[in-house]
Amino acid sequence: MKLQDFFYPLPGHLIAQHPLKKRDQARLMVINRGKGTIHHDIFCNLNKYLPPQSLIVLNDSKVIPARLMGRKEKTGGRVEVFLLQRLADGCHYATLMRPLRRIKEQDRIIFNGGKVVAEVVDKEERIVRFNKKNIAGFLEKCGHMPLPPYIKREDTTADRKYYQTVFARHAGSVAAPTAGLHFTKRLLNSLQRSGHSVCHVTLHINYATFKPVEEVDITKHKMHEEEYQISSTAWQKVREAKKNGRAIVAVGTTSCRVLETATQRKQGEGRTGLFIYPGFSFQAADILLTNFHLPYSSLLMLVCAFASRELILRAYAEAVKERYRFFSYGDAMLIL
Repeated sequence: MKLQDFFYPLPGHLIAQHPLKKRDQARLMVINRGKGTIHHDIFCNLNKYLPPQSLIVLNDSKVIPARLMGRKEKTGGRVEVFLLQRLADGCHYATLMRPLRRIKEQDRIIFNGGKVVAEVVDKEERIVRFNKKNIAGFLEKCGHMPLPPYIKREDTTADRKYYQTVFARHAGSVAAPTAGLHFTKRLLNSLQRSGHSVCHVTLHINYATFKPVEEVDITKHKMHEEEYQISSTAWQKVREAKKNGRAIVAVGTTSCRVLETATQRKQGEGRTGLFIYPGFSFQAADILLTNFHLPYSSLLMLVCAFASRELILRAYAEAVKERYRFFSYGDAMLIL
């Protein structure tokens, strides 16, 4: 299967740069795999399309304000440190840093007037060591939201609210599970009153999610790994839904990967590098709710695996024609 099979043309002006003030007013493209049909609606009408008593699976990972702006202690030069992963001891982090060429090992980078300091201990691997073990409080106060690279603006205070799902609980992601951004608490309550149930899984999204697949033969691509967890209670709900013939709605590619990983491994936590592309046999997810994804991305390949490449690329072409908003702050797609 060739990489070029997962390209589609996208005018740059359709890449959403700002969130909608009313989350559930995003447009919703509804795709019926059995009929090959495409229908247009608004996200708040989601309930119209879900089978009775569906189980809605949400990724409750919380985005951390992972971008830090500091200065080198000796020269005062500005440095941006983007936290990618907290390492075992709690003080060390794998990062991205810029301007990297001006940074040396043992440089000390100061934040918040010197109250927080990060020392560069390995420039090649981009590892820094903070002077505090728990910097979560500092991040909440001084960190910037890690908006994706295709959003061409600085983050604002509004992004603290809108680049986070209303059900986010477990901090650890440096990118939002974007399909979940469209839900409001009111809509979730309404869906449950209608007879649907909800359960939560956790997958902490890392920065590699934005990295396009580069192998010409996509089957040779090595997928990045991310931490996941599904509680015994949530897994029991999934098993009962399957047993009783109720539809399982995976909200986002991340929830989908957790469900399919747990089904394969028969375990509820760990790291997953599951790469889903056409030909994959889904065992858990019956319905997929997702946003529109980048060309050549593993996310687009997962969506093509769930429906078909031909149907999804036809849907994307129609989304461009109908001027849908694309990517993280964009509109949604429901695949039945």
